[in-house]
Amino acid sequence: MSDTTWLGAAEVAELVRNGELEPGELVRQHLDRIGRLDARLRAYVHVDPSPAVAHGPLRGATLAVKDTQPVAGMPWTCGSRRWRDRVAEADAIPVRRARAAGLTVLGKTNTPELAASVGTANELFGSTQNPWREGYTPGGSSGGSAAAVAAGLCTVAFGDDMGGSIRIPASCCGVLGLRPSRRRLPRESPEPTGLSERGPLARSVADLAAAFAAMSATAAPLLPATDFRVAVVDSSPLAVDPACAAARDRAAAALDAAGYEVVTVAGWNPLPVAAAYQVVRPASVSTMPGDPAEYGEAAARLIERGRATPVADYLDALGSGQLAVQGLHDLLDEVHAVLTPTLGLPPMPIERVPHFLGDDWRSYTQFVLPVSFAGLPAVSVPAGRHEGLPIGVQLIGRFREEWHLLAMAEELERAAGFGFERPEGW
Repeated sequence: MSDTTWLGAAEVAELVRNGELEPGELVRQHLDRIGRLDARLRAYVHVDPSPAVAHGPLRGATLAVKDTQPVAGMPWTCGSRRWRDRVAEADAIPVRRARAAGLTVLGKTNTPELAASVGTANELFGSTQNPWREGYTPGGSSGGSAAAVAAGLCTVAFGDDMGGSIRIPASCCGVLGLRPSRRRLPRESPEPTGLSERGPLARSVADLAAAFAAMSATAAPLLPATDFRVAVVDSSPLAVDPACAAARDRAAAALDAAGYEVVTVAGWNPLPVAAAYQVVRPASVSTMPGDPAEYGEAAARLIERGRATPVADYLDALGSGQLAVQGLHDLLDEVHAVLTPTLGLPPMPIERVPHFLGDDWRSYTQFVLPVSFAGLPAVSVPAGRHEGLPIGVQLIGRFREEWHLLAMAEELERAAGFGFERPEGW
């Protein structure tokens, strides 16, 4: 095959096993594409020019890693000048597992400083572009990873998600993104809020499943999603863009046509969760080393705000956020999954990205943020386009039932108007 750029991980691995593809061919193709195309996308912040091809069942496929996660021998800046010269000494646990599964790490992808934005821009590396339209946000904070996947600059990518940071860019770039259940994947360092989880981004459910299997060191197959009940959230106290609501409705109709029992539910209230996160998120960076002036302006303000937050206020906010999502847990005792729009707004120009923790941010993240406090798995699935830009829908699953959730996402992916589309020009 002359061009394997867009093939899935399992397809590439099978070609390698059968001797039809040299193990390093896709690595070379992706490096070539990065060299030719990434100057206008700015998805990568570091590229290994000659990575050793990994051995394992996914041998031949490639991986990009968000710059919040350590990769041995590569820069690890978290998008901050504070760590512009830091180089990781060891791999993050999921990266180490991915190498063992055969994924070759190409490099590190862009993130806003300290991953504290719903866009992807920082003073070190600039703004990552949306592959669908220059000047538009790819979402954040895993925007570099989502853009790299969407533009065919890697097979799969890793991101992390505290307040929607995998699902937001997945929706904006028209790829799939999985946030696993709380503590589903081990960490080499603690994350005290319990809100942030690492997860994969990919162009298909099959690749998402393969990447998750590698990260979690499991080999569970996709399970048949039969006799499932799905609850559709059709109202919120915050405004929802009509294009996002329409995508949800089309997804509900597609699942109904596929034989799922689809029911409508009300009572979604993201406001208490947003209020809790507005306290918890600054506190989460309050222990960053050094003086706030060593960081960029937005990160410095966040650190200062966190350091001024009393411990009692932080604990109260964390507890109130968890209490506010008890209704979501109760709902999932009655149904197998919950369907929402991924976002309350479609992709926007970079300069109009909602101010982090502000009023527009609440509308934008109203469906992803409650899932983080609930600690549940969720996947964003591409659901067509609005005015040429991707729109996503979110499926929320029961705790530690990622495989059932992915089976349902695969069913939706097969429906007309859903799943990855290759952006024009890439």
